[in-house]
Amino acid sequence: MFKFGRSRAVASALNASKVAPSVRLPGMAQQRRALSIHEYLSHDLLRKYGVGVPQGSVAKTAQEAKAAAQKIGTDDMVIKAQVLAGGRGKGTFDNGLKGGVRVIYSPHEAEMFAEQMIGHNLVTKQTGAAGRLCNAVYICERKFARREFYLAILMDRATQGPVIVSSSQGGVDIETVAKENPDAINTTYVDIKTGVTDEMARDIAQKLGFSEQCVEDAKDTIQKLYTIFREKDSTQIEINPLSETSDHQVLCMDAKFGFDDNADFRQKEVFEWRDTTQEDPDEVRAAQSNLNFIKLGGDIGCLVNGAGLAMATMDIIKLNGGEPANFLDVGGGATPAAIKEAFELITSDAKVSAIFVNIFGGIVRCDHIAQGLINTAESLNLKIPIIARLQGTKVDEAHKLINESGMKIFSIDDLQSAAEKAVQLSKMVKLARDIDVGVEFTLGI
Repeated sequence: MFKFGRSRAVASALNASKVAPSVRLPGMAQQRRALSIHEYLSHDLLRKYGVGVPQGSVAKTAQEAKAAAQKIGTDDMVIKAQVLAGGRGKGTFDNGLKGGVRVIYSPHEAEMFAEQMIGHNLVTKQTGAAGRLCNAVYICERKFARREFYLAILMDRATQGPVIVSSSQGGVDIETVAKENPDAINTTYVDIKTGVTDEMARDIAQKLGFSEQCVEDAKDTIQKLYTIFREKDSTQIEINPLSETSDHQVLCMDAKFGFDDNADFRQKEVFEWRDTTQEDPDEVRAAQSNLNFIKLGGDIGCLVNGAGLAMATMDIIKLNGGEPANFLDVGGGATPAAIKEAFELITSDAKVSAIFVNIFGGIVRCDHIAQGLINTAESLNLKIPIIARLQGTKVDEAHKLINESGMKIFSIDDLQSAAEKAVQLSKMVKLARDIDVGVEFTLGI
């Protein structure tokens, strides 16, 4: 019915929802099929399903924070910056305030810290130097845990089904536990048709180390979490810590949820919780145009149709000594309008010194792509070189359009030659910029 695995590394389970590209892409995690939501929304969802969480409420102003603390009615509380990033407790705000998670003892302190958090960027180990904007804080009662555990429900690639990852060592970085003490991690594989049975959930609770009087409550909590996972099309539910308090309550102290982007059509309420202020503005804009876009750290802009071809394009750029500035897959909808939007996204990055267009015209026609390139280059008055490799339907017509356009678009059939040319031209533009000299390109050089 079910099985536990201690010898297997947690990597498979913890990375189940991660993309594994042929080159490691900074920020690729953002393109996993998962919507992340703020902690206070996660707690609201848990409450709806009868899962125990500390009493708390969200505040979007300092005055609301004071009122929320007064409503809780205790002098032992926690204020948490609502930022979608790990390491909040050790983060630093742009105004110098240290710690995005603080213990507070009065409504006055709630108001004071909220004033310093809301409207400021919190920089953590996951946000990058710019940090992320804190638009709200979560005020909740402080509970004292008698025992702390870790529990997560994920989709597992190897078994193509749900897996429950649990550990008696909760309240700490689970990746560190997996690295230093892998035997402390249990993985329980769930038959998606059967679900989490009473026997399975009870066994997980007992192996975690819940006291006998809390085992049944823990069992119910595990089953309710799985119900949320299944009913809400979740890709990840992570509870760290899942606690047994000193008064023998089973509470989810902190929760992280991810939801499948493909389910947005039937999870309207969940997807209304998306906070686009926590995402890269260019990636939000790209998503609105149905473009798959991830900003990277290089200087050669890439415009490709198909994720596999996009990965291959970035690989061959790197093999030739260049660095891609972005991952951009226009998919099957590579229309002239989509190409214009893609070029605007690419050129919004001042570092971009060349654009490599690699399109296979199967669904789309190469001549339509060529016309889109020409129109875009004209309307945006692009000064940087464009290298276009078009293959497939109507490719000869496409070459004719480009060659007769008079635009500075280098049309090259061979992928290696095109990538090599893109890297060479990019280096020339960068060199000219470094010495503050303008550079002009003409075809045939």
